[in-house]
Amino acid sequence: MDSGIGLLAATAAVRRLRPDADLVLSLDPDGMPWGPRTPEDLTGRALAVAEAAAAHRPDALIVGCNTATVHALPALRARLEPELPVIGTVPAIKPAAAGGGPFAIWATPATTGSAYQRGLIRDHADGVTVTEVPCWGLAEAVEHADEAAIDAAVTAAAALTPADTTTVVLGCTHYELVAERIRAAVQRPGLPPLVLHGSAGAVAAQALRRIGEQPAPGTEATGTLTVLLSGREGGLPAAALAYAEGQLLRAVASAR
Repeated sequence: MDSGIGLLAATAAVRRLRPDADLVLSLDPDGMPWGPRTPEDLTGRALAVAEAAAAHRPDALIVGCNTATVHALPALRARLEPELPVIGTVPAIKPAAAGGGPFAIWATPATTGSAYQRGLIRDHADGVTVTEVPCWGLAEAVEHADEAAIDAAVTAAAALTPADTTTVVLGCTHYELVAERIRAAVQRPGLPPLVLHGSAGAVAAQALRRIGEQPAPGTEATGTLTVLLSGREGGLPAAALAYAEGQLLRAVASAR
């Protein structure tokens, strides 16, 4: 679940780990974007989207959105667990800090500098140089597959990223869809290859662990795809097909 196509990265990661899994994507085009909403309003939207997905009786629910995880995860778990395990999305600050070098966290302006993100830095990156980079307009540009706007937002965020940065944490699920463009913009001559840390792979693996399943990437690709748009069954948004993750899922839908 997510307000928009930020959930594609985690969904594609599940698909690669378990090609036989039936997938339900629950988006909220009627209520997006969630970022500018109050925490209470966002939580209400997230609960509605989650309950639409829960009606399809899934084995687990992935909250494929950092902002929704920050504000709505306790309410989602209170409403749905223990019958339905709920897995949140947390920026990969801990593994980035383990690398020891200076790193940057690219996140939405609302998340950058937030008590939530500062708490993760304090808990997992004490003693490591960390730069919080607000990425103005990047999530919105990715959501609409607006190439010019993506380039402008990535360029602006790269300009705020210190020249000695060796690692970037992608603190918004939308950013994982344009990871290589971010790498190209931030990579500095003479430095080692830039390391990017997203959350999709870890979130997908955690979802399988929570339901007692093992990865089986060689399994026959028999899984189905259901897309819910503010509770109504529909298709993948057109913008999703601009990304490799969306194209992978379109192949699932075509096989239904």
